[in-house]
Amino acid sequence: MRRRAAMLGLIVAPTWAWAAGGGAVASFSVLADFVRRIAGGSMPVVSLVPADTDAHVYQPTAADSRALAAARVLVENGLGMEGWLSRLGEASGFKGVKVVASAGVTPRRMPEGASMAIDPHAWQDARNGVRYARNIAEGLAAADPPRADVYRGNAVQFIVEIERMDAWIEGQYAGVPVALRRIITTHDAFGYYGDRYGIAFLAAEGLATDAEPSAKAIAMLVAQIKREKARTVFLENMTDPRLAKMLARETGASLSGPLYSDALSKPGGPAADYLSMLHHNTTLMARAMRPA
Repeated sequence: MRRRAAMLGLIVAPTWAWAAGGGAVASFSVLADFVRRIAGGSMPVVSLVPADTDAHVYQPTAADSRALAAARVLVENGLGMEGWLSRLGEASGFKGVKVVASAGVTPRRMPEGASMAIDPHAWQDARNGVRYARNIAEGLAAADPPRADVYRGNAVQFIVEIERMDAWIEGQYAGVPVALRRIITTHDAFGYYGDRYGIAFLAAEGLATDAEPSAKAIAMLVAQIKREKARTVFLENMTDPRLAKMLARETGASLSGPLYSDALSKPGGPAADYLSMLHHNTTLMARAMRPA
């Protein structure tokens, strides 16, 4: 048990530490959807960062600390996504099972300033979504052994849907010429998606959204957009639209979106769960790439 837990990025507390109650806490809305699907109603699930909110720059609240203190399970992305979470965990006195959803993922590295940074947005590749589902199922099973088979069974069903979505996404780009597979976004969050489906993403910001791009970076991007003849600039749900509008104005590209990268839409929106997010983003991007 301890060896398997270590392989999956789990930290397992003694049974007495969490057996009295509490549910699962996920760091942000994408992970919360995974947990809800796999828990299947067997335990309550709370997302610390709400839908349509940026997890990179989130400021935890006292209510977050209370929720974490009472939780059996904490599900985090890892890969440097939630820089604020370790401090919150210590302050809350969390004693439950911690699940690193991205455990086992091969991380992307890319330039950020003068150094190389790890890209945390691994869920954008649906194959990594399968790994997330398995890791979360094992974490819930470790926290609630009597329902372990339920969690693993729910994960198997969810994985079938994720794999079906992965195949559908591949099909959407099958007829798109390589020369047209160019997407401009205002936040560099789609690298895993691009690697999986053969798309080049150009972005004006780095991996995080806590800093404005410099004038030099924007000028370089404008030149690149013109040189590569990218046709569409996509807004993201958490990004100031002024940047995308400026890029569209300077380059002649059309404006589209929103895409959903780090957060789901609110309930009733076009990306209210993980699979809907992948479907929505792919539909918009494939439509923009297809020859006129």
